[in-house]
This record gives sequence, C-alpha cells and structure tokens, in this order.
Amino acid sequence: MSYENKILQMKKMLGKKNETKQEKPKFIKPEAPSYTASWQQAGLELIENEFGVLFKREVHYPFMYQHGDYRLGELFTALKRWRVHGEDHPFAITEDEKIVFFDTETTGLKGTGTHIFLLGFLEADDEGFTLTQYVLADPSNEAALLFESKMWQRNVTIVSYNGKSFDWPQLHVRWTLNQQHIPKLKEQRQVDLLHSSKRLWKDDLSRMKLTQVEQDKLGFYRRGDIPGHLAPIIYFDAVKSGNAETLMKVLLHNEWDLLSLITLYIHSTNLLHDAITTESATTYTNIGKWFGDLKQRQTSADILKAVTTHFDASETGHAHFYLAYELKREGEFELAIEAFQSALSTIPDKKQLQAYEQLAILFEHQIKDYKQALHYTKKGAELIELLSFAKRTQLEKQRQNWQKRILRLVRKQNQQS
Repeated sequence: MSYENKILQMKKMLGKKNETKQEKPKFIKPEAPSYTASWQQAGLELIENEFGVLFKREVHYPFMYQHGDYRLGELFTALKRWRVHGEDHPFAITEDEKIVFFDTETTGLKGTGTHIFLLGFLEADDEGFTLTQYVLADPSNEAALLFESKMWQRNVTIVSYNGKSFDWPQLHVRWTLNQQHIPKLKEQRQVDLLHSSKRLWKDDLSRMKLTQVEQDKLGFYRRGDIPGHLAPIIYFDAVKSGNAETLMKVLLHNEWDLLSLITLYIHSTNLLHDAITTESATTYTNIGKWFGDLKQRQTSADILKAVTTHFDASETGHAHFYLAYELKREGEFELAIEAFQSALSTIPDKKQLQAYEQLAILFEHQIKDYKQALHYTKKGAELIELLSFAKRTQLEKQRQNWQKRILRLVRKQNQQS
C-alpha cells in the first residue's frame, strides 16, 4: 500500500472516532434528606425537580412596605428619574428592564469546595415585591438548587452588593461543576451597589459593609441579626442536627440584605439627582468627580460649583481641586487658577503637588506669566522633598522633572525681561 493510501485510511479511521458521540453521564437523582419534615416545620417548603430536592421560602411585601427611611415602591420613582434626566450612567436602570435583587450565602469564601447554600431573589410583581429563597438540602442536591433558580433561562438585570466580584462568580463556579447535567448559565447585566457606594461615600464612611451603610445612610437598624461569618456554621449544624430553627435566622439576615438593596438603590439614585441636601461635602464632591470621570463635564462642574458655595471653605478643597480640572478643559483658565489656589490649603500633599504643577502649566502656557509659573514650580520642587516615595528612583525622577521646569522658566523669564 502506498504512503498516500495509508494516510487516507488513517484519516477515515480518525473520522469514525470523531463521529462517536460521547454520552452524558447518567444522573442519579439524590433522595430527600432525613430531616425534611423538621425543616418543613420550621417554615420551609420542600420542592422536588428532576435533579433532586431543595427547600424554598417566599415572602410578599406590598409597595407601601417601609424598610428604614424608604417604602419599597419608591423604586419606581427612582427608575423614572433616570428616564427623565436621560443620563448615560452605569448605575441607571430603565423601567423596561426586569430587575432582580440578588444575594447568596455560602459555606466559605472561595474554592471548589465552597457551596452556595442559599440563593435569595427579590423582585417586583403586579401586587408588590416577592422574596424567593432557595435553600440547599445538602451538597448532593446542588444541581436541583441551581436548576430551580431559573438563571439558565432568564434575561434580567442583577442588582447586588459585591455580587459582581463574589456572588455571581461563585454561582459560575457551582454551575460549571454541574454543567454536565443542567442547562448553561445565562450571562446577565450586573449593577453592583458596593461599587457605587464606594464612589459615593469614599472618605466619608469608615467601612463599606452593608450593615454600616444601612445605619448611616438608610435609617435601618437590625435587631437580633446573626453575624454573616456564622452563617456557614449554622447551615452545617442544621444539616447535621436536622434542626432548622437557627437556620431561619440566616434566611432573615439574607432577607434584610435584599430589602436594603432596594432602599440603597433608591437613596443612591436620589443623591445623584437631587440638589445638595443633608449629605456631606465629601459625598457631593465624590458625586461631581464620578460624573466627571464619565465625561459628563457640565453635570460634574455644576455639582462641584454647588459644593464650593454651599459648604465651608475648610470642607471644599477637593471640590475646588476637581472643579479646576473641569474649568481648565472648558478653557476657563483664570477660573481654573482660582480653583486650584482655593484648593491648596486643605488638600493632601500629593494633590497639592498636582495643583502646583497645574498652576505652573497654566501660568506658563496660557497666561504667559513666567514669574508666577516659576513661583509655583519652586513650591512643587520644595514639596517633593517632603513626600515619601516607594522607590528612590521615583524621587530622583521627580527632582529632575521639576528642576528642568525651573531652568526653562528662568530662561523664559530672562528672555521676557
């Protein structure tokens, strides 16, 4: 047989191998755990599907239900505000989107051995809001829990608190480990309220835990809550003992988390659209900077200007600092200089250095006042000697840059005179 014929024969054999379909491993449906009746007596409903069993709890809330400072129905007013203002913002949700507030409880923080033992969903319906919680019967019934959540067939906007970085990736991991049996997980749009809270309350709140935000910003104080880090221990104990009484407190903890997501979205939306009211200068400065980072220059400038006029000068250094950049971009060079000068006395050293540099640039290139440019350049050169740098080479580079600017300005000043 010729070499060519041997190759052709081998190709045919490989083709036949590839045509052989790999069958899915047969799924063996787990049995219901022995403590089923006890968990049902605690208030959980037993659900059975083709992949096993799980437990479910549902709670309904009217639109007028009060959680802290807000009624849940105020969510729809918040959504309308985004439509009216028409701003392109990552936080904005349209009235047409199906919103699901989402939170999980897990047996650990990471690793393939970490299970999601509670999936919590809160969403609006025609009569109010419905909380649905799915509880893992035991690890052998994980596929049943994931399948019942319907996240393989829904198109929704997921609103969470750190869900983009934790809850949703965890769901991905658990889904991947069960992908031979259940339909593929659908990707959903994510709105993470932890990220927005950091933008709003940076340097204002000492901690960004949801319970801290509830107390300081939402008017909600938990009574009899269990610490989140105890949730895995409580779940394992409920599985081992069959007693779900304490487990129900974990479900209440999850319930409060989800209700607070609604009121946090309402409160944050109002902050982004209202005139300056009860929040601090720091918060409103953060809002102005956020709009600036989104290239919404006019909105940013308007908010920052309002901060500089509404609050005491000792609180407005950062607002003047960020406003100066917006004014510079708009070609308002004299006003930008005034804003940078106003910021200098109350901003931290590294921002002072940036302000000195910007003042030197403005006076040198826009105003052509080389004497003033040299004054602020010397100020900057003096300041870098007081700053700490991670590496000696960084300090040397800064020295070279500022000395180079000084020499250039001295030369220009001599030429001008």
